[in-house]
Order: sequence, then structure tokens, then C-alpha cells
Amino acid sequence: MRTILIAGAALTTLALSACDKSDMAVGAPVAGGARASAMLRTATGADVGTATASEVAGGLRFTVDVKNMPAGTHGAHVHTTGRCDAPDFATAGPHWNPTSMKHGSMNPQGPHEGDLPNLIIGTDGRGTIGITVPGATMAGLLDADGGAMVVHAGPDDLMTDPSGNSGGRIACGVFTAA
Repeated sequence: MRTILIAGAALTTLALSACDKSDMAVGAPVAGGARASAMLRTATGADVGTATASEVAGGLRFTVDVKNMPAGTHGAHVHTTGRCDAPDFATAGPHWNPTSMKHGSMNPQGPHEGDLPNLIIGTDGRGTIGITVPGATMAGLLDADGGAMVVHAGPDDLMTDPSGNSGGRIACGVFTAA
């Protein structure tokens, strides 16, 4: 039994040493890393939650936490302009796409930095997502015209350019440095 444990430990050590350590570091918290947050509101001004962006190793970690939203699956995207004028939030501009990729994690020519997973909202009106976007930077998010988080009316098909057929914009918030 003892030789099996030693052999198992040796194999585990060998397997871990074969991993690319730089890949393992992506997403790790950065001491003193920059943060930004956005208060999400509907077209009528109702507070429906928050979005945060935190600097992590190799990218940004986005977290979206909503309440009092319609149940179902909703596209959630980072948009390129820090404006959220009601009623349609068109002032938030297109998706944040500094690398000029196509929309969607299922698109062979994508995804871009603004693509986040679908936000699934329960019958209690609450939903949360969190994802690390490799390569994204706080300087890019909070550039001269800022950035915004937008929640869409329908699900994102994760493939169709430019917005995954996710429908109208039902909530929006402007990112500001924390």
C-alpha cells in the first residue's frame, strides 16, 4: 500500500509540473488591484443590482448580481460607452470589443471582451454571474468614454454578431472606479 501512495504522489507531482504555471495564475487576485462598479437600473430608474470589475492576474473579473428582474435567461454584456440614457440605453454603444473579434464564445471568430455568459434569473428575480475575461484591462474599460454593463431582455445565443440575438436592453449601469 505504501508504494502505491508514493507512486500516486509522484504521478501527481509530475502532472502538476507539466502544467503551464502562467495559465494557472490567470484570474488570481492582484493585491491592491483596481476595481470599478456599476449600479444597474431599469429604464424607469429602479435599482436592480450591481456589476463589478476587479483587476486579476491576466485580465478582469466581472461579477453581476441582480434582483427584481424578470425570470429567465438574459444576455449580459460589457458595452463600450459609459452612458445609460433611458429608455433604450442605446447610448451605451456596442459591445466592448478592443480586439475586433466577433460576438460569442461559440463563434469561431470570437469572443470579444464584452461577451459574458448568460445571466439566469430565478423566479425570485435574482441572478448572479462571475467570469474572468483574459486580456481585459481596467484602463481599457475605464477609457476616455468609459464602459457600461447592460442586461438584455432575452438569452444570448453566444454566436450571432453583434449581440447574440439577445433582444432589447432592460438594465444598464455605468462603470466608475471604486
